[in-house]
Amino acid sequence: MSARDEPRRVHFQSPEYLVERLDAIADLFDKDRTDVLVEAIREYIDETADSETFQELVATKYYDDQLEFETVKQLVGAETAQRLRLLKADLEAEPFDLAAPTDVDIYGDGATTVETVDDDER
Repeated sequence: MSARDEPRRVHFQSPEYLVERLDAIADLFDKDRTDVLVEAIREYIDETADSETFQELVATKYYDDQLEFETVKQLVGAETAQRLRLLKADLEAEPFDLAAPTDVDIYGDGATTVETVDDDER
């Protein structure tokens, strides 16, 4: 058992009716209250972590430097966190200074030109 798997005592308050329902469910399945709570928390975390809204929120906060990489890894998993890290690095990098090709007409014959007008000339 790793240090991450070691049980950790957590104390919180809950409305009495929820505790009574929890105890009834635990009795029904012949389980301990703690086992039912841990299972419910695990399921909630897994469901939340798979949510597109949640992943977008994590990405936004990471890109805005409101979350550290290790926290992102805990929230969305190592693989997704690594993808976010790579994308963030790309977004922060200076764009390549590449000149347009001169030997290839990338638009072909169907190119449309548009005349632009400076706002001051209107």
